[in-house]
Amino acid sequence: MTSPIPFPSGSITSVSGTTVVVRGDDIDTDRIIPARFLKCVTFDALGPAAFADDRAELAADPAGQHPFDRPEHQGAAILLVNRNFGCGSSREHAPQALMRWGIRAVVGESFAEIFYGNCLALGIPCLTAGHELMLAIQAAAAADPAAVFTLDVAAQALSGGGQSWPLELAAGPRQMLSTGQWDATSQLLAHGADLEATAARLPYLVTFAA
Repeated sequence: MTSPIPFPSGSITSVSGTTVVVRGDDIDTDRIIPARFLKCVTFDALGPAAFADDRAELAADPAGQHPFDRPEHQGAAILLVNRNFGCGSSREHAPQALMRWGIRAVVGESFAEIFYGNCLALGIPCLTAGHELMLAIQAAAAADPAAVFTLDVAAQALSGGGQSWPLELAAGPRQMLSTGQWDATSQLLAHGADLEATAARLPYLVTFAA
């Protein structure tokens, strides 16, 4: 589904919402968004295709249903995963698909480096927790799917259901999220006059314009 939650913008200090747990290590970007969806011209329609093959495989099993298809998880904003999430190819379509489904933050044991960077560029915080702590977080979330959890980016903590867990986030990404520096497009637009002044001083641009 496509979530009504607005896309991230500006400083991001916290994310609140219900959670969805997708268990398993080494979930790669081809599982998050299969390669056939990469032919899209824009990212707009990728939300419903998140985990498309995994969801289709489970839909064929009367006893199975992917977490992204379960009614209680529709509208979830925080994704809870395990180790090395987002590995495989570097396709930026993976975090785009998750964001357009409704995910606004991811908490897991670890993330593939390029996936992590692509999430940061979209304003999607990715915080980490150790193995046992992550299992405890997932268990608490699964026990009460309707519970609203809050991810405090500055405090590096997740709370919900009367519990709180410490998380980890490197200082650089934490500063980028809290100050809005992650949003390169907004920074460019905010400094439009400076960019035009710089362009006017570049001889090759002046010559080209003439």
